[in-house]
Amino acid sequence: MRAQAVVFTGVRQVQYMEVEVPEPGPEDVVIDLEYSWISNGTESSFLYGERISGEQVTRPDDILPFPQVAGYQKVGIVQSVGDQVKGLAPGDRVFASVSMVSGMMFDSGGHINPSVTHESQVWKLPENADPIAYSGMVLTQVGYNCGIRPTVSPGDVAVVIGDGMVGQWAAQTLAHRGAVVTVLGRHDQRLALLPSTIHSYNLKQNALEDWIGDRTDIAVVVDTVGAMDTFRELKPAMKLNSHLVSAGFLGDTGMVDIQELRPQEITLHSPSGWTEQRMEDTLIGIRDGWLQTLPLITHRFKAKEAEKAWQMIMDKSEFFLGVILEW
Repeated sequence: MRAQAVVFTGVRQVQYMEVEVPEPGPEDVVIDLEYSWISNGTESSFLYGERISGEQVTRPDDILPFPQVAGYQKVGIVQSVGDQVKGLAPGDRVFASVSMVSGMMFDSGGHINPSVTHESQVWKLPENADPIAYSGMVLTQVGYNCGIRPTVSPGDVAVVIGDGMVGQWAAQTLAHRGAVVTVLGRHDQRLALLPSTIHSYNLKQNALEDWIGDRTDIAVVVDTVGAMDTFRELKPAMKLNSHLVSAGFLGDTGMVDIQELRPQEITLHSPSGWTEQRMEDTLIGIRDGWLQTLPLITHRFKAKEAEKAWQMIMDKSEFFLGVILEW
């Protein structure tokens, strides 16, 4: 079976091309894509050759995993289902994570159409849902996961490091739980996308020490970008029995001395990946409107123009955040 896909063929090399996919089995769903959402951070780290698997940093002797079908999130309409698939039927609008592919370094990928996907990777969307709002649901779930990990009481002070998509959704989740949230970022245009109930602070224009002052009331720090230096600057302002949520890709700089956390009894959380329950909860959060996705979409490209989309991302030639491929 043939399909069209966005393929990373080498370091900083992107191609929209035809690929081979397995024939669907009894537990598989075939989906005609409408939209897929680029994961700027994760996909970039593969495209730049910085990692060779989910959490494995590239080492000097590693063989880079090219070619690979990029991505892991999209929405579309069910074309057909296997005879053992329950709860889904042709015509249903669904979200899907990774789908099967042949002839690549990985046997699965995201930006591929039609998508042959195991039923465990597929979620039916609510009736009358705007599909594009759900097209980044794995990444939305990452932010949601960051925001639900720590214990939070109403009025707790929470700090999110990073103004990207994960930081935005982590902040939205913490605010939904009653925390008083400040996002530390470096881009005014990204910070401007935050809901009005969430505070922001631009570290490019202001010193973090000025924001910290003499405070000692921080209950939660969520690091979405792998900024251990920023966490260490915040740490003296964290109160007893506070929480550090570390979700950014740290490369080889992610050493944490557990002993340095102990005097303040800081709990370390290290979220990764997704679970079925968290995906369902994320879907509900989008449906109910407190997890906001549409305001973060800044660009749409036709899927066949994926190379152009990635050139913009690599060059940082203009402001962008959520980048959608239209199929």
